[in-house]
Amino acid sequence: MKSRKKSRKSAEYTTSAFRFQGGKLTLAKMTEPLAIVWSRPLPEGVAPSTVTVSQDAAGRWFVSVLCEDPGVKPLPTTDAAVGVDAGLDHLLTLSTGEKITNPRHERRDRARLARAQRELARKAKGEGANRAKARRKVARVHARIADRRRDTLHKITTRLVRDNQTIVIEDLTVRNLLKNGRLARAISDAVWSEFRSMLEYKARWYGREVIAVDRWFPSSKLCSHCGTPQNMMPLSVRAWTCGSCGVSHDRDVNAARNILAAGLAVSACGAGVRPQRSTPGGQSATKQEPLRREP
Repeated sequence: MKSRKKSRKSAEYTTSAFRFQGGKLTLAKMTEPLAIVWSRPLPEGVAPSTVTVSQDAAGRWFVSVLCEDPGVKPLPTTDAAVGVDAGLDHLLTLSTGEKITNPRHERRDRARLARAQRELARKAKGEGANRAKARRKVARVHARIADRRRDTLHKITTRLVRDNQTIVIEDLTVRNLLKNGRLARAISDAVWSEFRSMLEYKARWYGREVIAVDRWFPSSKLCSHCGTPQNMMPLSVRAWTCGSCGVSHDRDVNAARNILAAGLAVSACGAGVRPQRSTPGGQSATKQEPLRREP
């Protein structure tokens, strides 16, 4: 079955429709097990409850196995906490001062993608074999980009969850940001929404806390040292000095430190973080409680 909104065909099998034995998976009405290259072995003694077989637009087949992993347990608690500021020049800036480079995966494959799209455009419209082949070639480039993005995000989110008890992020509305035509491609390549999704489910698995600070909170305009708000802070200003206390700031590091402070205030007392100016809806910071996986 294929959703109109998705480029992946998939079919789901429950326990009565497959057999898993000796590390081999056999679906209903099949006499031989599927030839699968496992990304990692299933936990010993664990039986799958659901199997999903899917094919992406690039023609690649995947098998996803749902099971309860008793080995996934909350990590030892730590006092470490980090604020995260999302950006484009740097994918993420941490309150520790660390800046994580934006790999710009789409930009690296832009020429390859453009060639494949030109080849597709030259093919006659319809369902002919040549056009289908050209379409798969475009899809393979998109899949290559998506795979590299996903791998990068997995590494970053795993490290953040492993090293910190509390991670504070901005509650960015990516859908609205994508309306900016000049920045839409760069924002899509940064995949902030996928970063947040990964961060939150890993935090639930490992007993960590993710706090999302209201997107209207002026993290860039506040001095993280004395709290004095700045009147103007255009995006072109990447470093500035507070006129009240004289402390010099890197714009993104300062924002990450303010995000952390706002999130810790929420974590400590549940108080909302109000913007320093009137905003649509007057929304406050939200708190994501750590959840344990069901046994």
